[in-house]
Amino acid sequence: MLLHKFGQLTVTEHEYLPMLYAIIWDDVENSLALRKSARAAHLARVHELVATGRLVVGGPFPAIDSSEPAAAGFAGGLIVAEFQSREEAEHWINEDPYTKEGVIGSLNVKPFIQVVP
Repeated sequence: MLLHKFGQLTVTEHEYLPMLYAIIWDDVENSLALRKSARAAHLARVHELVATGRLVVGGPFPAIDSSEPAAAGFAGGLIVAEFQSREEAEHWINEDPYTKEGVIGSLNVKPFIQVVP
């Protein structure tokens, strides 16, 4: 029986080995109104990741160099979370209200290895 190490977790070759994925996107131009209309539903989905212990970090990229961008809005976002595969991560973001409501202009999903907290 082959054992793998993932941080402090030891699993056999037949068990689920967690993998993190970085979901990185750029918003469409002038996305603020679209973001506002889809935000509650988007955050509800993100909170499901939190509740199941799968979210590492998530948040928007302000359009300006400020923690309070106000009317300048946001340029995109990042979610790093645990999924069973890249396909599952892609499916998750494709079903997200930000995707369905047209907030996301370009999207990239990449495997991610967390080295430091």
